[in-house]
Amino acid sequence: MSLIAFPRNQHRKFIALILSLSLALTGVSAAPARADEDVAKFIAGMALLGILGAAINDARHDNQHGHVVPPPQHPPHHPRPHPPTVHPRPLPPHVARYDLPAQCVRYFPRYSKSHTLVGQTCLQRHYRFESSLPQACRVTFWNGQVHRSGYKPSCLQNRGYRIVRK
Repeated sequence: MSLIAFPRNQHRKFIALILSLSLALTGVSAAPARADEDVAKFIAGMALLGILGAAINDARHDNQHGHVVPPPQHPPHHPRPHPPTVHPRPLPPHVARYDLPAQCVRYFPRYSKSHTLVGQTCLQRHYRFESSLPQACRVTFWNGQVHRSGYKPSCLQNRGYRIVRK
């Protein structure tokens, strides 16, 4: 059980630091000999540090890119197997009821020149659950001849409905 927990990269840096310090202190604490031997030890120590640094760098490089396993080779006499064809299943009714037909979204100039509505008459023709739409999203406006009704798309979307092309 270790007393200090290091993340993976810091642990390697810590080991490299301890190794380099121990090598440096070993050279300093040795009894002075001749100058030729000191220079040789210094060069050998620097070479060892270079080798350790290169090994640590290679280990980091290997860990960052991971090991790539080549795809299996199929023998020439066996054709490559085809994946099974996947067909999307229809949505269950309790989910599909939140999909409103996009064809019912249109501009009503008498309501607004810049905002769209989901037309109530279109919904009655193309959407089974029109009567269960939230009344808070319903808007009634005068088109010049009769009162028309529609639903604000942003209000419906805030309540979980989606506008989809069917």
